[in-house]
Amino acid sequence: MGEQGGAERRAYHHGDLRAALIDAALDLISEAGVAGFSVAEAARRVGVSAAAPYRHFPDRESLLAAAASAATRQLTHKIRTAVGTAPDPGDPVERLAATAGVYSRFVIERRAGFDLIFTPALQDRHDGELRDATRALVAELLRLAMAASTGGIHAALELLEHHTALAHGYAGLQLGGAFTPGPPHPQGHDAVADHAVSAARSLIVGHRLLHAPADSGR
Repeated sequence: MGEQGGAERRAYHHGDLRAALIDAALDLISEAGVAGFSVAEAARRVGVSAAAPYRHFPDRESLLAAAASAATRQLTHKIRTAVGTAPDPGDPVERLAATAGVYSRFVIERRAGFDLIFTPALQDRHDGELRDATRALVAELLRLAMAASTGGIHAALELLEHHTALAHGYAGLQLGGAFTPGPPHPQGHDAVADHAVSAARSLIVGHRLLHAPADSGR
């Protein structure tokens, strides 16, 4: 242990090196996407040797999976908070629409959306932590889609697919520079998230009408 630097010894002493590496990985992803992530850079930011992370994570994908798990839990928490503070918390349309804004903003700021969470290379590792986190997130979104849909489970799954694609699309266009800072997005990220909510609301209402029972108007 004598050859380790002071920062590394402190990390191990306090038992927080694993968490610090995950935080560093999330920061790297938010700055440059998954392509800009490396174990060595995460170690450098934490202040430990390049070999130290491998005592907690056997390879790059293990640290990436842990970061994806943390991002998933953060996103789930933000979604639950937004649903409770929607303009009309009693309206299932508003509850689901609110999640589009949360997701878009989260991806814009953290670059850790479903394209990271459901990366086959991570999911195929059968990582229990990531699997549990993604199940909780999908269950939350599906519950909201079921409440907002006028059809059965298949209609709700279709709605959730369309809804997620819409929210991710807004984030992707913003990150790709397609939206200028002028109208209709004068306030940057927040305005894009607001537009995602508005578009999601229209999508959900249209989906409800499309799948409404034939005798619902009687």
